[in-house]
Amino acid sequence: MREFDRKIITEDGAEYLGYGFGADGDVVLELVFNTSMVGYQEILSDPSYTDQAVVMTYPLMGNYGMCDDDYETGRPTIGAFLVHEYNDEPSNFRSTESLGSVMKRFGIPGVSGLDTRKLNRSIRDLGSRKVLITTPATTLEEGLAVIERTVLPKDAVSRVSGSSVELFTPDPAAAENTGKPLHVVLIDCGMKRNILRSLLARGCEVTVVPWDTDAATIRRLAPDGVMLSNGPGDPTEVPQTIATVSELHGTLPIFGICLGHQILSLSYGAKTYKLKFGHRGGNHPVRDLATGRIEITSQNHSYAVDENSLAETPLTVTHKNLLDNTVEGVACEADRAFSVQYHPESSPGPQDSAYLFDRFIRLMEAYHAEKN
Repeated sequence: MREFDRKIITEDGAEYLGYGFGADGDVVLELVFNTSMVGYQEILSDPSYTDQAVVMTYPLMGNYGMCDDDYETGRPTIGAFLVHEYNDEPSNFRSTESLGSVMKRFGIPGVSGLDTRKLNRSIRDLGSRKVLITTPATTLEEGLAVIERTVLPKDAVSRVSGSSVELFTPDPAAAENTGKPLHVVLIDCGMKRNILRSLLARGCEVTVVPWDTDAATIRRLAPDGVMLSNGPGDPTEVPQTIATVSELHGTLPIFGICLGHQILSLSYGAKTYKLKFGHRGGNHPVRDLATGRIEITSQNHSYAVDENSLAETPLTVTHKNLLDNTVEGVACEADRAFSVQYHPESSPGPQDSAYLFDRFIRLMEAYHAEKN
């Protein structure tokens, strides 16, 4: 029987033994979970997981390999992947590489053979916390000392955002909108590619700009609307982006997703706070307060908007999470600005919320008509 060659030590003093795959090396990360049954490639390549060790609740990973067209970013920055069972021989005609080989190439450690049920229950009970991935030779005392003196990195958005301006044009044969393209400026705070794909599929021309682009530069690009992307970390760590959005209030339609939702809320004076263990998975029920409709959503975030702090802002709550009643959407109709905490672009995942992109299109069409 293969001997255990990796050990996980959590901040509360628990130890778990397993088998390594992907990259080697000791690392301290934030421990989080994801409840999705499929989509490990999209999770692995989602920049929002930067510096985090993700425990998957579904037991089998790697069985359908990695597909060239399904990455959410070209360079994954997830901290680590912790699973019950890893399959290194995928069966999928679209697969071009195994999960483990991709992780090794990008320096992402993985551990399999874990009791992920126990590990995930500990996250539910104790919350997200620091974890050390090391070797069995490391004692508990040594590991806890490493964890205690390690400060988790910040400024994740600046590390995952693109550094240049890029223009993307829709494929006329694939785009739903056959008229003159609406122009969207997409602020890249660690965006998932499917946000870009969703806009291009609706006939939009998209200019992707770095996270710290100022409002004057965005105005010079003459967009019909501004999209605020998802991304990793604490939203208060990007004051430049918050200031940019604040300057754009009432001048252009704005649509924010996940971190973009938090940034939009902060730009109006609201506050955010960190959740105990966050929302991560593809089955979160959310109520649209205007229609009463329940959407099943894909989510990945550690922070939420403080509902009480919205009272002093022009924002109204539009969506609520049915599991814990947290704010899942806000809007300022006068400014043509709205945002959601979940992911309408989820892939794979529920498609209940794709209509939000169409809502953004309608706001931009109205703005474009008034402008011209």
